[in-house]
Amino acid sequence: MGLRIDKMLANMGYGTRKEVKKLLKSGVVKIDGMIVKDPKTQVNPTEQVVTVRGEEVEYKEFIYLMMNKPPGVVSATEDVVEETVVDLLEEEDRVFSPFPVGRLDKDTEGLLLLTNDGQLAHQLLSPKKHVPKTYFAVIEGEVTEEDVAAFRHGVVLDDGYETKPAELVVLKSGLRSDVEVTITEGKFHQVKRMFRAVGKRVIYLKRIQMGPLVLDPSLDLGEYRELTDEEVEMLKQFRP
Repeated sequence: MGLRIDKMLANMGYGTRKEVKKLLKSGVVKIDGMIVKDPKTQVNPTEQVVTVRGEEVEYKEFIYLMMNKPPGVVSATEDVVEETVVDLLEEEDRVFSPFPVGRLDKDTEGLLLLTNDGQLAHQLLSPKKHVPKTYFAVIEGEVTEEDVAAFRHGVVLDDGYETKPAELVVLKSGLRSDVEVTITEGKFHQVKRMFRAVGKRVIYLKRIQMGPLVLDPSLDLGEYRELTDEEVEMLKQFRP
């Protein structure tokens, strides 16, 4: 896999193409111990060793990040008005141009995957795949066994769409109920609209799982971390 040295270094956060050209000119970049000054020089980052000022450049093509999305932030790469999940990333991660896999409403928090691996994103978002997503929700009003049964059959939303069966687990029932909901599709505001269809209102919503990937409980709101190799492999192998 050949890659121009200037593109590789820019991708790895060593500056803009212009800054990288300067860096190369200064003679501090080496490939397999040989100084390289031509920005067009091809490098195979998986087989050759690239160093900048004697430090080895660890090349990664893809980045996989798990974020605990805070409320008030939109699931987009850019927005003229609103703060986006990409704005929360460190510059060293932003250089990979990751994008959110699917959406979480602005006021919804919890598990969000960001990556630049388009193939994996497509695999997880494809309606044909029915990847389950689990949410923890606080509901105004008492969630009953009737609601559980209704969700199991699929409910009719305000636009006449009948949802696929969903699993509703009541953790605590009362004037406010705590529940977990697992859906296998991603209609706009789906969880909120499903509860509206049974006469209830969602007060708080947090995604806790997507396919086999579970939100890391040690991540505070707005924090994120790279996925482990095991987690990435698990997502790639996942077949619902």
